[in-house]
Amino acid sequence: MASNSAQTPAILKVVLDTRLRQAFDYLPPAGYAGPSVAPGMRVRVPLGHRRAIGFVAALARTSDLPRARLKAALEVLDEAPLWDAPTFGLLTWAASYYHHPLGEVLAAAVPAGIRAGAAAVSEITVWQLTEAGFACRPGRLGRRQAELFERLRDAPLAAHEIGSLGLTEALRGLARRGLVESFGQPEPPPPSGPAAQPAPRLTDAQQTACSAVAGSLGRFECWLLRGVTGSGKTEVYLDLIQRVLARGGSALVLVPEIALTPQLVSRFRNRLPVPVVALHSSMTDAERLRAWRAARTGAAPVVIGTRSAAFTPLPAPGIVVVDEEHDPSYKQQEGFRYSARDLAVLRAQRLGIPVVLGSATPSLESLANVESGRYRRLDLPERAGRAGKPRVAVVDLRHHAARDGLAQPVLAAIERHLADRGQVLVYLNRRGYAPTLYCTVCGWIAPCSSCDARLTVHLKRARLVCHHCGADEPMPFGCPKCGGEVRPVGQGTERVAEALAEVFPHAPLVRIDRDVIRRRGDIEKALARVASGEARILLGTQMLTKGHDYPDVTLVAILNADQGLFGADFRASERLAQQIVQVAGRAGRGDRPGEVLIQSAFPENPLLTSLVSEGYEGFALRALAERRAAGWPPYSRLALLRADGPDRGEVFDFLARALEARAGLSPDDVQLLGPAPAAMERRAGRCRAQLLVESATRPALQSFLDRWLPRVESLRAPRRLRWSMDVDPIEVD
Repeated sequence: MASNSAQTPAILKVVLDTRLRQAFDYLPPAGYAGPSVAPGMRVRVPLGHRRAIGFVAALARTSDLPRARLKAALEVLDEAPLWDAPTFGLLTWAASYYHHPLGEVLAAAVPAGIRAGAAAVSEITVWQLTEAGFACRPGRLGRRQAELFERLRDAPLAAHEIGSLGLTEALRGLARRGLVESFGQPEPPPPSGPAAQPAPRLTDAQQTACSAVAGSLGRFECWLLRGVTGSGKTEVYLDLIQRVLARGGSALVLVPEIALTPQLVSRFRNRLPVPVVALHSSMTDAERLRAWRAARTGAAPVVIGTRSAAFTPLPAPGIVVVDEEHDPSYKQQEGFRYSARDLAVLRAQRLGIPVVLGSATPSLESLANVESGRYRRLDLPERAGRAGKPRVAVVDLRHHAARDGLAQPVLAAIERHLADRGQVLVYLNRRGYAPTLYCTVCGWIAPCSSCDARLTVHLKRARLVCHHCGADEPMPFGCPKCGGEVRPVGQGTERVAEALAEVFPHAPLVRIDRDVIRRRGDIEKALARVASGEARILLGTQMLTKGHDYPDVTLVAILNADQGLFGADFRASERLAQQIVQVAGRAGRGDRPGEVLIQSAFPENPLLTSLVSEGYEGFALRALAERRAAGWPPYSRLALLRADGPDRGEVFDFLARALEARAGLSPDDVQLLGPAPAAMERRAGRCRAQLLVESATRPALQSFLDRWLPRVESLRAPRRLRWSMDVDPIEVD
């Protein structure tokens, strides 16, 4: 708003990247005559003895403080809001729904550079010759200055190009003599990919799915694309995005894991004739800022990213895709605890565009939404090619002894598939060499001193590591209690890799887990060895289930299917079923049939029998019926008040007082259960406990939280104690 307006200047309601839930009132900068200030723009403001960057949340005509006491903002950093109105509205709604400070929500939605004050629209500095420069004789210049002079006489050069030529000092010399001048111009768009790969012929099911979703372009519709592994969901995404691009629109594609992004970005760049950018946390701050700017300006019409990419501003959004929509990685577990999948659906609704949720193992929440008519379902029931569904069998560990975690039928199957020039995938969702170090004399088990957990043996490094808090200590040569012999007990990927190398020494092995995939590019190198055929055995954890394509894998062996059969969380069986089906789906692609062997000491378990006989569909129907009968989500709504601190008594006292604070607040609509300790009560030296809030409906739950949480915030708590609210938690442990 211009300062010379006849009206009283509006008051800026500014939120900051802090835990404070309030907005601070400021006047516009003195003498400000720029574009009208609007919600979603950044301002630099005085805050005590320092300066801070905040976001304008709203405008007001009045303040609780006298106008004379209000400070003026120092600077308006943007010429336009960072987000369009529907997306900014989504962010403010999310702050309310998840009961999190709006300043932190807005800060989480932008790259670090934007939070630090970098320009939302970037310019590059370009140098050219002045009139005096063109009249100058290069013979009067030094060698390096003459070299730069000749280049600038041909065409202006960007500052970074001059720097890459090693001519920065020569530039300074020319500038001192008045021979060159600079000007700003918009940063060029990122380069497009080769777009050289032709689109394959779509199957009838793919074509039906594409036609259905294409019919909803320009309006909101949520489509659940349930496609068995290998059925070509990505081809459906690409076809739909090409249609959106043809209409002048842009596309947002969410993936659950950073490791998936390079593979998908490469595939999209090879097919789409426009710039495609990635957004994920392993990029540098500068890379993320460039990609975010390119998306916001439309220079890159296709964005592929992980969780926080859900908030990326797009000038002409036409479709949103959420791949592997069932994946728990879409739920942020710290700070602003949001579900990127759920907010992506709501964003598409607010924008009036379709959203596609793709998965071979849809979440029970999404299936319930199909059941209620809120989502529409599309199916890709068959794999591309002629491989068909893999053969699935359970190996009964009660009748087949396992050697280092590998039963004899599994070893025989590996040998058979390797001899037939197939690749083998071995899945074990447990890192390290062994989960336990055990004393054979007194029974001592190596504990973590900071957690209610055992230390994991990492034999190659001779270390004991806690996978919960990161504690790391040398492995003892003997029992610290009695001096007896200690042995690793159980199997992790490191131990199984050692056993496979011993049994199959001529079959190169690639291991994929978070112990070996640490640096940028590690996952690409490992997958390249698999794709080239150099590696014959692929071993790893759930990183293997995240959508990678292994076209020559003909055998999948799942070593410890029992690990999730008896979990305390009500979602444990759903997660186990999804992991088994996802990894089993890697067996057999193209024209090669697949085989899946599942090792279990409980082969009659209903979850395993239903998966083998009826597939994921049968399991999901049973699980939904159980959830409905028990009143668990998706047929109820949950929130968790979590607290942790170094003193157990302080934690439980705080939660007990929080429970008392609900007095008089609609006792019939909402139940509070607890306080109760977390499944792992002590973690990283802090005691953890929680209150579970349950309601049959979302409005009743939100109404209760709106009235209850201000009372909780007013409770006095020790400075060492932390608490948080988690709405729609995916872990109730």
